Amino acid sequence: MSDKEKTTLSDTVHDLLRRAIIEQALKPGMRLPEDTVGDQFGVSRTIVRHALVRLENEGLVITRRNRGAFVAEPSLDEAKQIFEVRHCLEAEVIRLLVERMPETGFDQLEAHVRSEESVRGKDGPVSIRLAGEFHILLARLTGNDVLAGYVSEVVLRCSLIMAMYAKSHSSDCAVDEHSQIIAALRARDADTARHLMSHHLGAVAGRAELTRQEDSVSTILSRYGKELAQ
Repeated sequence: MSDKEKTTLSDTVHDLLRRAIIEQALKPGMRLPEDTVGDQFGVSRTIVRHALVRLENEGLVITRRNRGAFVAEPSLDEAKQIFEVRHCLEAEVIRLLVERMPETGFDQLEAHVRSEESVRGKDGPVSIRLAGEFHILLARLTGNDVLAGYVSEVVLRCSLIMAMYAKSHSSDCAVDEHSQIIAALRARDADTARHLMSHHLGAVAGRAELTRQEDSVSTILSRYGKELAQ
């Protein structure tokens, strides 16, 4: 097998594993044995290892010494930090797109929204993936590959966070908010587009319940204490 063929296979395995993680088929904390992955995809452990390294660099997988690779489990603090960075990056995406949306940009965005509409209320994990891909597409349309790379990594990690912390995902809200952002960009209304994006990302973080407070020990035990009074 040539080096080019190995690279192509590694890319394919990487893409399939990433999709399985984002669509929540592979859950946070799940172990990813190289031999098992290799057997399922019909590739060598070396190719699997290369794919896992890439996923680790993207923050979707962690490697534990002498235990192997696992789907990452972002802490609540890490999740909050990731969303803070995402706000900054996507504000810059909006600024650039208002200035230089490519000629076919709106057609691409509207085609993607139609894909999102096709899974409304049908498949939560797929709607989460498609919602993330909308933001990645926005970043790519800026023409700034470095910015698009950072946005892609952060969006993918946010999708993993949603898998861990969100009790629900409203595909209806996501699609409607995406359509509003497109309309503001088409009107070249930078202020409205930035406001819509900020509100949208705040709503996403809200669904992930990143601001929830843990009950105190006394509150938790009070529920058990009630059994003594019965």
